[in-house]
Amino acid sequence: MRLVSLLPSATEIVYALGLDESLVGVTFECDEPPAARSEKAIVVGGRDTSGMTPAEIDRYVRAQLAAGADLYTLHARALADLEPDLILTQDLCRVCALPSGHVDDALGYLGCQADVLSLDPHSLEEVLDSILAVGQRAGAPDRAARLVGELRARLARIAAAVAGRRRPRVAVIEWVDPPFTAGHWIPDLVTAAGGLPVAASPGAPSVPVNWAAIAAAAPELVVVAPCGYHLPGAAEQARSVARALPGIPVWAIDADGIVVRPGPRLVDGVEAIAALLHPQAVPAAPPRTVSRVTPPG
Repeated sequence: MRLVSLLPSATEIVYALGLDESLVGVTFECDEPPAARSEKAIVVGGRDTSGMTPAEIDRYVRAQLAAGADLYTLHARALADLEPDLILTQDLCRVCALPSGHVDDALGYLGCQADVLSLDPHSLEEVLDSILAVGQRAGAPDRAARLVGELRARLARIAAAVAGRRRPRVAVIEWVDPPFTAGHWIPDLVTAAGGLPVAASPGAPSVPVNWAAIAAAAPELVVVAPCGYHLPGAAEQARSVARALPGIPVWAIDADGIVVRPGPRLVDGVEAIAALLHPQAVPAAPPRTVSRVTPPG
């Protein structure tokens, strides 16, 4: 079977299932593992925002969406030339990846008969289900079941370690200018790590708020996880959060690695957050996953 992934999380799922030899096409954002972007055909491009500030990125995205323009460019002919059997895409977020409807339209125009699987999880449980769905459609259901079983076992170990402990109030910031609090599966990560998510909308899209509203939710700890950034970028942005929310401990986390992409590494995110909340009960977070921005009180 020939697979094409049109979102980074699906690419990670494919590799985690050991199906990388079947993967023939990815997007320009599929950077985990690095071999995905260097060894596979790029069939979706987009604007490089690495030199832009969060406020500039927000204005660009809002302007594109208001104009009805796409944030991503599907190289439709290149996609068809790969002759895929299964294409993995999404409809969850126009900012995160190309919607599946665009893919269907392009395939219809080109006469390509590929199957399209849209992965649209809203919760941590649905992320695990999406791994099973990829395995089922890609002909590797047993591999998917084993992987999900291993992920569930790790979650169970964290749950046992934090059971009975007080749950600190945690706000996760997914964007800093303007501020957005994290939704979808991210509050589930906090809950699984032994925390109480506040200023959050579990299962719903991330929403713009103001700093006063976040402060009013009385978080005991803030985790800065800006979509599209790994730990260095998150740490830089977390400093502005610390200024906006004085007196509250602020941590930065590898957002793209272990928080915002709905794939297997979300369990790494649960383990890392648990290490922040309950350092006496669980092992320390691995290097280059979290960083404290505010000094201990």
